Amino acid sequence: MKLTLAAVQELTGGKLLIGTPESEISGVSTLSEAGSDDAAFLGNEKYFHDFLATRAGVVLVPPGLPQYPEGIALIEVANPSLAFNALVKHFMSVSTAWIPGIHPSAVVDPSAKLDASAVRIGAGAVIEAGACIGNGSDIGPGCVIGASAVVGECCKLHARVVVRERCRLGSHVVVQPGAVIGSDGFGFLMGANGCYEGIDQVGIVEIGDHVDIGANTTIDRARFGRTVIGEGTKIDNLVQIGHNVEIGRHCILVAQSGVAGSTQIGDYVTVAAQVGIAGHLKVGDKATIAAQAGVITHLEGGKVYWGTPASEFMQAKKQYACIRRLPELVKDVRDLKKAAEGQDPSKS
Repeated sequence: MKLTLAAVQELTGGKLLIGTPESEISGVSTLSEAGSDDAAFLGNEKYFHDFLATRAGVVLVPPGLPQYPEGIALIEVANPSLAFNALVKHFMSVSTAWIPGIHPSAVVDPSAKLDASAVRIGAGAVIEAGACIGNGSDIGPGCVIGASAVVGECCKLHARVVVRERCRLGSHVVVQPGAVIGSDGFGFLMGANGCYEGIDQVGIVEIGDHVDIGANTTIDRARFGRTVIGEGTKIDNLVQIGHNVEIGRHCILVAQSGVAGSTQIGDYVTVAAQVGIAGHLKVGDKATIAAQAGVITHLEGGKVYWGTPASEFMQAKKQYACIRRLPELVKDVRDLKKAAEGQDPSKS
């Protein structure tokens, strides 16, 4: 389905700088690969050379650029990347028509609550007893929805997602392939016989509306009560969330991060890649934890942290600078000692 530039302008909320409203595009692409039927965007100055050489049909641009390519239609928007995403969603919705129904190979327990005319259940999916699937939801191939689990309206579960028994997903939740929601928390105690014994994990996971969960991410069920993921939070691939963790609204957790059991994370917190957060801690609202940090104490909100153990960013930078200078400082001390002993420091 083609879009006129007038329609692109309306969809993105932009202003047509160059070009005719009746011109049409039929897809999206990168600046370097786009053809005359494609839209592209300039979201980072390091791609400015590609922008000047592009052959796109239209480019979404930020305000105030010093130079433009010749003969290319331009639409000015406040945030080109976000505006471009609106175009991507438009073309994806057209190319991947949603057709409700239950695949013949799916196994749906008779007691499950769903409207076959208003949901899609993919090949090989299993919907267990008492599970509830909201209208507009799409359960991908090989998914398992456990007994009495709830999946809200307009959710998208990609292939092989597991939502275990009694766990609850809100509406408009997207879960990427292989994620497991409600796996047992890691709970073992040493018994009198010298062997570890498993502790029953009888709680649930509760996920708010508009949450995104990445591929192969695991969110453990609570030992008792709930593990909670707040509304609007976005979790990347390969993230581990321990039992009884509570994560607030509109947080970001990036790949290979881990949060140990019973930790509480506030709203609008950013947890960068490969961050480790120990258990039973509190992280305040709007805290940012930089990549590969190790958190072992409570963190106040509204600050940036880095390092292991994690500390405020400027303090962590000073500590890191000292560590990098340590070999040089050791050499200086040795040279001073040699000089005091009457030796030539240049000879070793």
